[in-house]
Amino acid sequence: MDAEPAIQTPQQPGVAAAARRIHEGFERYNQQFRRITSRAARRFEQRDWKGQMADIAARIELYEQWVRRTVDGLPEDLGEQLSDHALWPSIREYYGLRVASMPDAGFMKTFFNSITRRVFGTRGVDSAVEFVQPPPEEGIESLTMRRYPCWGDLEGSCKAILQDFRFRRVYVDSGKDAVAMARRIREAIGEDADAQCLRFEFIDSHFFQGTRAYLVGRIRLQNGSRPIVIALRNGDEGVEVDATLVTADQIGVVFSYTRSYYFADPTSVVAAVQFLHDILPGKPIDELYTVLGRLRQGKTERYRSLIQHLKRTDDDIVHAAGEPGLVMIVFTLPSFNLVFKVMRDVFRPPKTTTHDDVHESYRLVSRHDHAGRLIDTQHFRNLELPLGRFSGALHEELLREAGHTVSEEGDKLVFRHAYVERRVRPLNLYIREVEATEAQRVILDYGRCLKDLAETNIFAGDLLLKNFGVTSSGRVVFYDYDEVMLVTECNFFELPEPDEDYPLMDHGARNFVGPRDIFPEEFIRFLAMPSALRQTFLEAHADLLTAAYWRDVKQRRESGEVAEIVPYARQSVAPQRIAL
Repeated sequence: MDAEPAIQTPQQPGVAAAARRIHEGFERYNQQFRRITSRAARRFEQRDWKGQMADIAARIELYEQWVRRTVDGLPEDLGEQLSDHALWPSIREYYGLRVASMPDAGFMKTFFNSITRRVFGTRGVDSAVEFVQPPPEEGIESLTMRRYPCWGDLEGSCKAILQDFRFRRVYVDSGKDAVAMARRIREAIGEDADAQCLRFEFIDSHFFQGTRAYLVGRIRLQNGSRPIVIALRNGDEGVEVDATLVTADQIGVVFSYTRSYYFADPTSVVAAVQFLHDILPGKPIDELYTVLGRLRQGKTERYRSLIQHLKRTDDDIVHAAGEPGLVMIVFTLPSFNLVFKVMRDVFRPPKTTTHDDVHESYRLVSRHDHAGRLIDTQHFRNLELPLGRFSGALHEELLREAGHTVSEEGDKLVFRHAYVERRVRPLNLYIREVEATEAQRVILDYGRCLKDLAETNIFAGDLLLKNFGVTSSGRVVFYDYDEVMLVTECNFFELPEPDEDYPLMDHGARNFVGPRDIFPEEFIRFLAMPSALRQTFLEAHADLLTAAYWRDVKQRRESGEVAEIVPYARQSVAPQRIAL
């Protein structure tokens, strides 16, 4: 933890004013973040899903906007001393004393670090002017909860929960929903659940994501506790319970790194993350911050975890498993569940995209509905990693192929740009390593993945199996965003018959058409898999190889239709599009 220095009055001019400006910048960012978040309830009640997606993008932009505004205003306080490195430890000390022990003080210190990094163009960590250690944990007790004692009547307790978390739009049948909730709880705990349950405890905030609102809490039992999440759907007739999730595995998928960011306003974000980590101990802290929309804090926590892990391990950083990429060099630390992606200086043929195109594709994905099929990716600038930990082959390739991005500085390798994401097993490798029935399952899920992406207006661009992966829960996800496009920006055509004037539609056929003209019949050549698996895929997903399918998806996206792709089995209606 950062030591608390003795209180003193700053001697240098501008210290207090600069510290105050930085704190005010954070407060304005945070207030605007919460204003956007507070709109989620109205979006849900009005079924304004497009508005919610627009709010995701707007909220992501806020942090960088307020960092820029704050830095731009600092010359008024510091003048030419703005870049005086010797002055900033005093500003850091003055600021730290005043935010110490405040709720979410860690966020405030992270914002301060962002300011100093922008002022000095910091590479790695500058412990002289940054807050390096995390602040003391606030404790879950600082989180406002709603509690519902159980009196041997689970249905009654469940109905009280629903009524307490009601919306302006009425429930279709809260009594029926309460019965279904109680039945699911008894299935999980046993027939003595009415006696075992002492009380329910829920975070005092709805959690909004996509077309769903969630209640997040735990059940206190005589012999411990277990998590509970209630999924609410706003349908044509009103609000209803869509699912009651009572296992860590089920709830872990809802808070997955492949899902979109939540809109929630707990009394303390830090305490809410601690609560979520308590009920989902397998979830890394950094992912929980990120899924709550606090992306910068998630990056900070991920970096801290990585550095701490590097200090206590000695394995080499090596090439990630899978085929080498034409655009990215991908590497990993085998003992840590992340991969790092660095762009090559020159992209190998047949790639025709530019570096700016790739950056824009990753920005598009960060602002888009992930629908459980896109891995969340963090963009790091000036990332430092220990030079001595890189394998010789990887070190040599990085300097040879990515010299514009990678440089040696002392005992560090510095990356001007790097994308970091969770590691998954490449699909092309996975199907070779598992039994036939499992290989068939994931190939079918690969097809569902393509369709889920399409329903959320994403065309993957490159459909090779090596660009998809299998998560620890067995779900197929997409992770290569080099050529991502919106379905609505593509044109889908049947493959023309070859003739003398238009001879062949081979790999070079794109020379004759626009870059966004797509011929789905060509997708068959991407299905490099054993014939039995290809047959399994075609029996279920042959429509993916037709222009008619894709034109229909495009028309529905352009008309404003929103697909419901949920991360659980639905209890209240017949399954339509279930993301298992």
